[in-house]
Amino acid sequence: MDLEKFFYDNKSVRNFAYATIIWGVVGFLVGVIIAFQLAFPSLNFGIEFITYGRLRPIHTNAVIFAFVGNGIFTGVYYSLQRLLKARMWSDTLSKIHFWGWQLIIVLAAVTLSIGLTQGKEYAELIWPIDILVAIIWVLFGINMFGTIFKRREKHLYVAIWFYIGTWVTVAMLHIVNSFAIPTSLFHSYSWFAGVQDALVQWWYGHNAVAFFLTTPYLGIMYYFVPKAANRPVYSYKWSIIHFWALIFIYIWAGPHHLLYTALPDWAQSLGTVFSIMLILPSWGGMLNGLFTLRGAWDKVQEDPVLKMFVVALTCYGMGTFEGPMLSLKNVNAISHYTDWTIAHVHIAALGWNGFLTFGMLYWLVPRLYNTKLYSTKLANIHFLIGVTAILLYAIPMYWSAFSQVFMWKQFTEAGQLKYQFLETVTKIVPMYIVRGLGGTVFLVGAGLMVYNLFMTVKSGTFIPQEEAEAASLKKQVNTKLPTFWHSILERKPLLMLVFSLLVVAIGGLIELVPTFLVKSNIPTISTVKPYTPLELQGRDIYIREGCYTCHSQMIRPFRDEVARYGDYSKGGEFVYDHPFQWGSKRTGPDLARIGGKYSDSWHYIHLLDPQIVAPGSIMPPYPWIFDHPIQISTTPAKIRAMQTLGVPYPEGFDENANVELKKQADEIVKNLLKDKIEIGSDKEIIALIAYLQRMGKDGRLSKK
Repeated sequence: MDLEKFFYDNKSVRNFAYATIIWGVVGFLVGVIIAFQLAFPSLNFGIEFITYGRLRPIHTNAVIFAFVGNGIFTGVYYSLQRLLKARMWSDTLSKIHFWGWQLIIVLAAVTLSIGLTQGKEYAELIWPIDILVAIIWVLFGINMFGTIFKRREKHLYVAIWFYIGTWVTVAMLHIVNSFAIPTSLFHSYSWFAGVQDALVQWWYGHNAVAFFLTTPYLGIMYYFVPKAANRPVYSYKWSIIHFWALIFIYIWAGPHHLLYTALPDWAQSLGTVFSIMLILPSWGGMLNGLFTLRGAWDKVQEDPVLKMFVVALTCYGMGTFEGPMLSLKNVNAISHYTDWTIAHVHIAALGWNGFLTFGMLYWLVPRLYNTKLYSTKLANIHFLIGVTAILLYAIPMYWSAFSQVFMWKQFTEAGQLKYQFLETVTKIVPMYIVRGLGGTVFLVGAGLMVYNLFMTVKSGTFIPQEEAEAASLKKQVNTKLPTFWHSILERKPLLMLVFSLLVVAIGGLIELVPTFLVKSNIPTISTVKPYTPLELQGRDIYIREGCYTCHSQMIRPFRDEVARYGDYSKGGEFVYDHPFQWGSKRTGPDLARIGGKYSDSWHYIHLLDPQIVAPGSIMPPYPWIFDHPIQISTTPAKIRAMQTLGVPYPEGFDENANVELKKQADEIVKNLLKDKIEIGSDKEIIALIAYLQRMGKDGRLSKK
């Protein structure tokens, strides 16, 4: 058989590997900073660009899309070429992909730090960057499928199935969740509102975890674990079941983030049922990875790469068991809005994504540079440090979660709430300090890896073009795999793509469409009115400062929440909320009924220096909103965008909106003057007070 000679492209692999390392350190560092900001609010320094509310989305985006994202591309670009025995289809597209993705990350960091955000978790980036993400993702897909079409292997290995499933699903999720109406180059409103926006967001948010943090890493696991162990994957049939069951079931599970909320009960129940079903395919994949190491346990004890893979798979198993358990309503009633969710997420992020990435880099970099790892001992120390760090991080967060929820729910014998919310915050500050230490230790471990890999690179010689040879498809002998029906799919990449799209689209359509077409899912409330122009500007300031990262706006139908915050929330209250702001964590109290609870002057002082009205508060001050003027030039465009979205402002209201804005602002200024507080009516603090004072008032006027 005649063999064709060709060369693998290692430059793109190296570039993505370097980016993974750099952005990983940056993401971990920002995580450590915000962890300590929660324990020591003075670390916000009163500087708007580095407050917790702005750094927190930078941290999540840096870890998810910069560290893990570049890790995905490192693994895909290396494994795809070797599994297909073909160079990447286009070196030019590889370069555009690399530099385009790094540009997105830099733009994300800059825009988020200056307060340009859409205010949706894991989807904060402004609309022009969303478009750039879609373009780069499509180019990546073209390059990937171009490589698949020119392959020298008939059958697509399991890792490639996961790459295909990832690409098509992430494209679908990103496009649908990014629908928005721009009001300017840097601002837009979500196409969806309230309950619908919440469902779309967590359909996206949960599956961003599923199809960005999980499925591509499973593909990487299926390639690098057998390679590092020098053993075949344990079960081909298990891998088939794992892939199809996982991508079908995962897409339905998003509503489990919205249990006991205003989301219709049928959608919540669907999310719970499919979340429980996820255990089987998830654990099947974990066991397939671990059983691949059968007979290699002696090697595992010495090889830091395999040790890290074992921990990664174990954390994957823990996370995919805990997640379904958290979707049970009786468990979710305890876990949601507490630090339990934070612990759960970080076991997966640090253990599964972090350790699998570290193991891949320790295995990959020496091969790119035709050398050996500089120090196996240092890699083993990194392994021990990393495991210790995860425990230091997670255990205090579980402790914190149970402290929070049991204090929230305790009543006195007289039937009164036993603890004020602030008492539940000050109680857990020591746990936040230990969590910060855990993050610091994890960062130190990453620093050891940087040094070890730097010395490895220094001792070797980079191989930019790796020579290989293989027979073309036409000259290969036909071979059949044990499961014939699936072997057909493995020969037909476009068919695999279409089937994957159909499988993941079914769940999304069944969950999303009824909330848009069936009016009874979101009953209207006659007393709920659109925001005034001043309140709308204030809401945008609230979103800009990342207030949703600490405060929820969703009172669940629990005795303690109704007693503490007021009547439980109804779906019809949020019909004009573009985007919704229900939140996912209560570092501060719920704000759904905050309107009218305190005076204008209380809000003024609270935002200027929270410690004055709430001693022991860990909320930072916001001095800049007392100096910045309201951007009234944007008001007409915002009103017009809202009208396009169906908000019933009168025709021509955009022309007079600023007159209404000034009138309401003057009333708030008069109220402040009564308490001897003088400030101009054009300042952002006035708009924010207007929004806070409006929040929940319409719901209180409504009848069940």
